[in-house]
Amino acid sequence: MDPFDAGAGGLLKQPKSVWATAGASVVAFMGIGLVDPILPSIASGLNASASQVSLLFTSYFLITAIAMLVTGFVSSRVGGKKTLLLGLALVVVFAGLSGTSGSVGELVGFRAGWGLGNALFVSTALAVIVGAAAGGSAAAILLYESALGLGMACGPLLGALLGDASWRYPFFGTAFLMAVGFLCIAVFLREQPKPARKTSLLDPVKALGHGGLASAAISAFFYNYTFFTVLAFTPFVLNMSPYRSGAVFFAWGVLLAVFSVIVAPRLQKRFGSLKVLGGSLVLLAADVLVLGYGDHATAVVCTILSGAFIGVNNTVYTELALGVSDAPRPVASAGYNFVRWFAAAAAPFFAPKIEEWTDLHIPFVVAAVTAVLGAVVVAVRRKALTREAEELEPKHATEDSVTVFAN
Repeated sequence: MDPFDAGAGGLLKQPKSVWATAGASVVAFMGIGLVDPILPSIASGLNASASQVSLLFTSYFLITAIAMLVTGFVSSRVGGKKTLLLGLALVVVFAGLSGTSGSVGELVGFRAGWGLGNALFVSTALAVIVGAAAGGSAAAILLYESALGLGMACGPLLGALLGDASWRYPFFGTAFLMAVGFLCIAVFLREQPKPARKTSLLDPVKALGHGGLASAAISAFFYNYTFFTVLAFTPFVLNMSPYRSGAVFFAWGVLLAVFSVIVAPRLQKRFGSLKVLGGSLVLLAADVLVLGYGDHATAVVCTILSGAFIGVNNTVYTELALGVSDAPRPVASAGYNFVRWFAAAAAPFFAPKIEEWTDLHIPFVVAAVTAVLGAVVVAVRRKALTREAEELEPKHATEDSVTVFAN
């Protein structure tokens, strides 16, 4: 079946509950890149250094990583809808509080609370979309990936438009949009059946005992370090106005969306998932290396171009996490995300520190090396990673939930 088909079960023919969840997902993903164009403005407004402001990402993703052990535990007990609403409520509160911060320490703390809310919401969103969607998981996952790409593209744009007046406004804007999402889900989404088996806190860690899943998680760990070096450190290197920086990362997000939803599946069909992933990681390494050593115009071009490779990688890693092991999808995904999001917390902290210890170029050299290490893991552990998601579809088709956090 073509997931783009507008007929029954196609991407465009979905119930209101699916569109409500997908719409709220767009806003949730916007929160990741929202601060990109206003990082220099925040540093100036709060008299903070680049390394201090980068902790906005570190606190956010550190809590997100730890929360991966909690989200399945919560959702398997209270249900998907209540978990979504709890996550949205936390985001509304902490995004609003972020806009009132009087110091960088307060803002970092509020971003941590925001990260917990976002983890609860986004880690449950795909499960809910799959459960409520018409046409099975293909159209649902495609819709989820579309929401991811659109959110990552629009986040920097919203940050730039509102942040041009004050760095505080993007946080208030996000709180308002998430409140709207809360109302839409409360009204349109029906509660879905709870999983037959409740998830324990240690189940995701135990799932990592599978060699294929552990390999995917380790490779994604290295990749995520590169990804978030681009996302969190590059704005300081570009040193542009909020509007210009927002435009750059909007273009970056558009490429991410297009390559994630449209290009990656076609490349996978022609060349195979592991070849596509390995090649894309090597190209991303080359891109960030040129970004670090090129002039300003080159850095802008390479920043935008990195969105294409990141989009491809996101799609392939998602499929590997869902299908490489025998563990239930929610459990396998939680374990995988528990590992990889630690890199998203580490990169924003270490990149500016490395610059302080060395020079501007070396953080990108490190990012290039981590991307190559991700490709090496794929090559060395190829046999463990060859099990495709389609082989497990008959088993997983009867599960009530799928949990994948923002790729």
